[in-house]
Amino acid sequence: MPKVILISQFPLPYFKIGSWTRMYQNYLGATHKIDFVVCNQPEVLLDNVDYKIVSESFVSKIKKRIFKNQYEDYFQALEQLLKKNQKYLIQIVDNFGIVKDLDSFLKQKNLRKNCYLQFFYHGFPPFYENFQSRCFFETIDEMVLLTHDSYFAHKNYYTVLPVRFSVLHNGIDTDLFFQVEAEEKRSLKQQLNVVDKKVFIWCSQDRPKKGLHLVLDTWKKVYSQNKNIVLWVIGSESDVLIEGVIFMGKIPNNELPKYYQTADCYLFPTLCHEGFGLSLIEALHCGCYCIASALGGVPEVLQYGKYGKLIDNPHFVSAWEEAILEFLNKPLSFENVPTTLYSSESWNSGMNEIIEKAKNRLQ
Repeated sequence: MPKVILISQFPLPYFKIGSWTRMYQNYLGATHKIDFVVCNQPEVLLDNVDYKIVSESFVSKIKKRIFKNQYEDYFQALEQLLKKNQKYLIQIVDNFGIVKDLDSFLKQKNLRKNCYLQFFYHGFPPFYENFQSRCFFETIDEMVLLTHDSYFAHKNYYTVLPVRFSVLHNGIDTDLFFQVEAEEKRSLKQQLNVVDKKVFIWCSQDRPKKGLHLVLDTWKKVYSQNKNIVLWVIGSESDVLIEGVIFMGKIPNNELPKYYQTADCYLFPTLCHEGFGLSLIEALHCGCYCIASALGGVPEVLQYGKYGKLIDNPHFVSAWEEAILEFLNKPLSFENVPTTLYSSESWNSGMNEIIEKAKNRLQ
């Protein structure tokens, strides 16, 4: 039976920001099909995980300098696991740089034919230019994307694409992120002093591509006519006072649900081709009316308007103003997202299915 090895550039569990590390942490804490994790020493070791810890030795430092291979210590750890009469499924997440060197290492050890390289990409658009991509796609055996729309973007861009594709949507812990009953929502609003207000929420890192500046420009126009609203900005701080806006800074992930559950409307004004949008599905599961940019994987996440309002022209303040006023005056009706959709359980089962299919190809 093939063995499954995850090569992670981050220690697992990883307690800083990172969507895929959080999902792998949930997965590794449940019934999983990964035999070994190759990574740096984590702060805490997961009980049901066999680790091969990457340690930067003096010898590996010398080899890195001589051969200009920054992954030498990973390959030393990997070499201790590999056996010539065994087959392996090797998972890599978002680390494009390691692929060529890993392929060379496996060929040098006469093990490449025994290995199936599965690359998980959490972006949306094609990473390489058309011609540059050929070596990469000829090296890996399968690419796993977050959405089908991302696959279409790859298919339509590359003239040569000699690799299998799969899709695995992101998943969240629906035991944390869920919609509360109306009475509990009123109680939360009382606790957070927003009883008589419509609460809007934005949650991300404050980078230009996340679109907070557009929301704030929009807010100034909307708030002048509607004083019974408030905007919570989570993940960003500001010394500038804006009427009706509260900057909350960073909030631990396990405390986020109550803010989503209290809020009425979630704003997702991304100005880049998001791979998926983890905070968007957290807000969806907590019952928020969602308004989001129609960019990247976002339309597929909202199932093209089934679960939320999509902004076709997200770079225009007027489009956001119109959508917010629509919500305040005559909101659209959307279907409730099923509890099993985009859940960590569905991600876990999807991962197990992808692993089993790859193992069958190896045998």
